[in-house]
Order: sequence, then C-alpha cells, then structure tokens
Amino acid sequence: MRKIVHVDADAFFASVELRDDPSLRGKAVAVAYHGPRSVVTTATYEARQYGVRSALPLRTALARCPHLIVIEPRMDAYREASRVIQGVFLEFTDLVEPLSLDEAYLDLTQPKQGPRSATLIAREIRRLVRDRTGGLTVSAGVSFNKMLAKIGSSMNKPDGLTVILPDEADALIARLPVREFYGIGPVTAARLEGMGVSTGADLRRLPLAELTATFGAHGAHMYAIARGIDDRLVDPSDDRKSIGTEDTFDTDVSSLDELAAHLHSLSERTSRRLKKHGLGGRVVVLKVKFANFELITRRVSLPVPVQAAEDLQRVASSLLNAQLLQNRPVRLLGSA
Repeated sequence: MRKIVHVDADAFFASVELRDDPSLRGKAVAVAYHGPRSVVTTATYEARQYGVRSALPLRTALARCPHLIVIEPRMDAYREASRVIQGVFLEFTDLVEPLSLDEAYLDLTQPKQGPRSATLIAREIRRLVRDRTGGLTVSAGVSFNKMLAKIGSSMNKPDGLTVILPDEADALIARLPVREFYGIGPVTAARLEGMGVSTGADLRRLPLAELTATFGAHGAHMYAIARGIDDRLVDPSDDRKSIGTEDTFDTDVSSLDELAAHLHSLSERTSRRLKKHGLGGRVVVLKVKFANFELITRRVSLPVPVQAAEDLQRVASSLLNAQLLQNRPVRLLGSA
C-alpha cells in the first residue's frame, strides 16, 4: 500500500509577509495587486474571519473588511521560501510532485531516510520547514492515495497533521460534503446539490451510467472518488502538460469582434511560449469567464501538434462564437 502525503503551506504568501514584517501579525492582511479587477491571492486567518479568501475580488474584500491591509505580491520572496520547503521534501523522497509554490504531493512508500512511518516523516517535515523558513508553517495530510491526502491536509489548518487510515476512509468520505471533494468545483457541487446530492454517501447512490450521462467523463471521476479510488501516481517530472495565456479585462467585454482581437494576441503569446519550450499542442482549449464568474471551457483535439499562432487562433476562433457567448459580458479570456 502506498504512503502519500500532501503538504500545503498555510496562507503562504501572507505568511511570508508576516514573517518579514512582524508588525502585521494579528491583523487582517491580504496579498493582491491593486487594480479594478484585482483578486485576493491569499489572506491571513484574521482576514478570513470577515469572509476574505483567495480569488475574491479585492473591492469585495475591502467592502467586507474595510480595515484590510493590502500588500502587493513579492514573487521573489515567495519563490525563495518555496525553494527551501521543496528542499526539505527532497531530503526524504525524490517522488515530489509540486502543484504550485505552496503545495506538493510526496510518495513516502520507500523514503530515502528516516523512519518508515509516513506520519512521523510528515511531522519531521513540518518541524524542518518551520525551522528553516523562519517560522512558516505547513499542514499535511497522510493517506494511501492523493485524493485522501489532499483532503487530510485541509482538515486541521493551520499547522495541522491529519492521517486518514484505510479503515477510516469509507466513513470519512460518506460524511464529506461534495463541495470539499478535490476535483468537484462550485458549479458542479451546485448541480449535484440540485439533484439532492450533498455528501459522499449521497454521491455513492448515483449509478455510474447516470453520472456519466449528466457530467460526461467527469462523472466517472466522481463515481471513483466517492468510493475512495484514486490510482494517480505522484509524478515528479517537470513536463509541461499545458501551456497557455489568459487576460482578465479591466472592464467586461461583450463585443465578439473585440474578443476575437484579444484572442489573436493570446494565440501569439501562447505560440511564443510553445516555441520557447520546443513544444506543440494536440489539444487547443478556449477558456471564458463571464461577469457573473461562471467559467466555461471548450476544446478541440487535433490529429497533429500545432505551434504557429495562426493555427492556434484559427482553432480557438472556431470555438468563440455568438452562440457560446449569448450576449453575456466576458471578464476573462484564455487560450491554451
């Protein structure tokens, strides 16, 4: 049986700011760029008490918490802290799959050093991170697959350690709200709740055929995770699975012609990135976020990889049409 750990830094960007400026401790702080369309990157737990959270529009955050202290991101500082944290992981295993600067999966089935217990190693990792980063904390989830490890890391934040043993998984999944399953977003969760599905136990009662008929391939994923099935391996490779660009507009855009012009710019930038890495793409994806924050994606699979901007634009433009937009103002446009 595999031993998988998911490690997630607590309020990472904000925690780095508090570490470097102790006068901010105990205050409501958010890290965000200033601008009419800025969103909160992360916030301290004091700010979260007012409903300030990641991805919340900054103006909404300020309305909820007028005394919120807003700090511009310092990516160099965050990358350096992440480098130290990743270094701790690599002392125990080479099977490290970073998801972002502040979280990663580790396979500790056969650790390079230390005890054979993944729980004891996770506890040591938390101690070493705190010591070597000047007080930053991480939360860890330990289980036998990636899904349960990630669920565990979120259960006792901040500075928590949660172990989900095989004989505990079934009962935990049964009572878990569907909104807390990794891979089930807010829109899908709302659809499930509209079907009378609010917990893992409810989700298990839906036949595979019904889930796939309603949600397509994602339905099969939900059928599996409701039963604690997740066979994904921890992948330490740095292969780029997706390269793309996106723009969030200062004001919503409703004109199809204007969006097509933006798509031309996105295609050129994506093409440059593909050429830089010597890659081509077989799947072209269009990403549209509307003013009400509804997000949709459309994709086309191609028989051969493409790299040129004109090819990317031609395929993406075929997906961007009036029927898709339905006269709804667009907040964000992306292409990959």
